[in-house]
Amino acid sequence: MDFDSLVRAKNELQPRVAQLVNHLDPERKKLELEQIEERTLAPGFWDDPDAARPILKQRGVLMDGIALAKKLNGGLEDLETALELARDDAGMHAEAETLEASLRQDIEDAELRMMLSGDLDPNNAIVSISAGAGGTESQDWAAMLLRMYLRFCESKGWKTEILDQQEGEEAGIKGATFSVEAPYAYGYLRAEAGVHRLVRISPFDSAKRRHTSFAAVYVSPELDDTIDLEIPDKDLKIDVFRASGAGGQHVNRTESAVRFTHLPTGIVVSCQNERSQIKNRATAMKVLQGRLYELERQKFEDKVAAASGDKADVAWGSQIRSYVLQPYQMVKDHRTSHETSQTQKVLDGDLDGFIRTQLLAKTLKTES
Repeated sequence: MDFDSLVRAKNELQPRVAQLVNHLDPERKKLELEQIEERTLAPGFWDDPDAARPILKQRGVLMDGIALAKKLNGGLEDLETALELARDDAGMHAEAETLEASLRQDIEDAELRMMLSGDLDPNNAIVSISAGAGGTESQDWAAMLLRMYLRFCESKGWKTEILDQQEGEEAGIKGATFSVEAPYAYGYLRAEAGVHRLVRISPFDSAKRRHTSFAAVYVSPELDDTIDLEIPDKDLKIDVFRASGAGGQHVNRTESAVRFTHLPTGIVVSCQNERSQIKNRATAMKVLQGRLYELERQKFEDKVAAASGDKADVAWGSQIRSYVLQPYQMVKDHRTSHETSQTQKVLDGDLDGFIRTQLLAKTLKTES
């Protein structure tokens, strides 16, 4: 990119930064943050952790917004300074190009976040993957999806923890559940909920025939104490069992793993990552509450869509995306028609294009 192109790029990015910073309103957030800090200093504030938790969560959201506005303004100022120096110093041209690319990426990330306006979008996420019918084929596909999402989270610097994983008989996994700890993790990842379809030449078929496999992805928010979701004991079937797989002697010798079956809906969740059955119970309950909340949210969206004569974007059991590896290379999202031939990049966690397109489509739909 020559110097004049860099200047034009800066002029194009400048109003986008101004719009984003105006939307973030860091000055208002600073005032709100000061009020929260005063509350945290009040006598007895820390005596009730449950009451303090939502306030501390709000503090984190405010700090995140302030930091983002500062990052955008700072990136634009750094680019302007580099361009001034590049007029007389050719060695600064490459630095200006790097800063322009970095600022553009930060702007795109911020614009994507602006689309996340749901009440629970800022929350952590719980992701569950379940292999469909088809035995080893679908179980291997479920394992590929698990790797894809863990790689995606790793690329974002998000913290993940495997809560439960059931290994397949020959290969892959029957299912897995993991948590994602990051600002707006649920807002981003809920665009991935639905059935994912894989078409490929099976590595498990000696005749090298093409197979189609399915796996379902469920994404729910990690609920805090601001959401009151009571589950009556009569609605639960609780099983305890010995954890499978790695985990040490203690995990495998004691019945520390827990499985909850919610009888009215048939939803089954389990947790076996902790040595303590009490901790596994608490985690499994948190996963179940998130799944039930997401189910009710989806039912509401379906009712709204039916009333408006529109078809819901994502319904449980619907096919949202196809990953075709044979006879050609293509990943296509059936909701937005966004597609790419870079199948390996997608399977390695490059999901930004699909998530951005889906969130933009839902935002435009809401505004219309």
